[in-house]
Amino acid sequence: MTDANGAMVEVLDFSPRYRQYGRYYHPVMLMRQLRPLCGEPRVRVRVRPLVEHGARIPERTWGSNHLRWLLDQYVLRLTTDIPVDFVRDEMSFVLDREISLVFGPDETVSENVGRLLRDHLEQTRQYWHHWVRNLSVPFDWQDQIIRAAITLKLCQYEGSGAIVAALTTSIPECPGSVRNWDYRYCWLRDAAFVVRTLNRLGATRSMEEYLRFITNVATHDHDLQPLYGIHYERELHERVGEHLSGYRGMGPVRIGNAAWIQRQHDIYGSVLLATSQLFFDRRIIKAGTEATFRRLVPLGETALARYNQPDAGIWEYRGRAEVHTYSAVMCWVACDRLARIAGHLGMTEAHHRWRSEADRMHLEILRAAWNPARNAFTGAFGSDMLDASVLLLNDVGFVRADDPRYVATVEAIGRELADGDYVFRYRAPDDFGHPETAFTICTYWYIDALAAIGRREEAERIFHTMLSRLNPLGLLSEDMDPRSGEQWGNYPQTYSLVGFIQAAMRLSRRWEEVT
Repeated sequence: MTDANGAMVEVLDFSPRYRQYGRYYHPVMLMRQLRPLCGEPRVRVRVRPLVEHGARIPERTWGSNHLRWLLDQYVLRLTTDIPVDFVRDEMSFVLDREISLVFGPDETVSENVGRLLRDHLEQTRQYWHHWVRNLSVPFDWQDQIIRAAITLKLCQYEGSGAIVAALTTSIPECPGSVRNWDYRYCWLRDAAFVVRTLNRLGATRSMEEYLRFITNVATHDHDLQPLYGIHYERELHERVGEHLSGYRGMGPVRIGNAAWIQRQHDIYGSVLLATSQLFFDRRIIKAGTEATFRRLVPLGETALARYNQPDAGIWEYRGRAEVHTYSAVMCWVACDRLARIAGHLGMTEAHHRWRSEADRMHLEILRAAWNPARNAFTGAFGSDMLDASVLLLNDVGFVRADDPRYVATVEAIGRELADGDYVFRYRAPDDFGHPETAFTICTYWYIDALAAIGRREEAERIFHTMLSRLNPLGLLSEDMDPRSGEQWGNYPQTYSLVGFIQAAMRLSRRWEEVT
């Protein structure tokens, strides 16, 4: 950072993570290094942890080299090599040397703080370098893909295997829209997209951890909710933080998400799609077995029973229920993948049973989802409304990319759901009026679909537009304003980063072309 007089300071933040004693060391900790680069920069260190979602300031104590904040069930400690008074009283001072701050558990730091920070930094860098070396990245856009992949990994909570949709709550989808939602939970659908993308990059450990999460949240009747808390919480009651004004003053700020009570039938296919690689990838030490298959079968049974039943759909409509095409197709995916897995395992009877059910479902969904008058697959059975989610019908193997019906659908979505280079989920009004911003992953789905049907140059042009919209950290939020390109919605959004990686892998040159 540079001040008005040209003085410069570098701020380096990181959270420690590395292997130690046969396990991962990853404390609840933030380390910060401040280093002057030129001139005499003046800085001020402010530390203001809050509790009860910002409603209360916790009690604070201090010692000779640290400050402590007494939270409800946790105590945070800041240890530093600058005078504690500077931090306690938020005094400005001239930064004339490198300083270190360690913010984390209430544990005494008995060694030199700067040396501790540098040691943790080096081991953390080594950990991430090692993780990245094991990724199978395409040739083009490696830096951006690696950054996106690391962010996806960081969105998985190692304690349970849950993957959060985003790390924020209530950043509105567009200014003043009240489309403000809490995304700090594990949507099974979103998590499955993340797992599938990391699988394609060769990072399969996230899949194994996610399957562990599914095993723990599945009920005795295998009735899955759309989302859960990272500690397997089932009831995520939605409320408004009355004391919070919101992002740029654009409340409400929601805590919890009422979607947990919805029916979203696509999640069964999402789970099977994300975990099917477990049975086919020879790199996985604990590969899927017949016992694993039997644990997944009840999910297929539920999908079979619900594929033609109304639900809230992928976009979580709060005011209506229909038989949504994407939900039906993902139920087919559940049965189709069970058939593939059973065949791979040599389970002849199970293979024939699930292949027969999947084929029957396939014919019925094709008939019900196709709208001859619109010359497109529509968002719900018997509907004439276009929906960007049907762009995925080729990606999941439901239709071929050269199927004239799929090609016509991609072209219809380009005409009616695109605003310039940006694609909306749908255009029809929903519970909150007409959508005003494009849904970022839908643009990437469209890019992927264009490339699949042979319109590669157009796909590349739109992809480069989206590439220019990555923020300085290489990250994306949920939505984009098609007029300004400004990002809106919760951040960083796993959906959007998944879309970016998949489109980049589709469009990148092969290594053998350039090396």
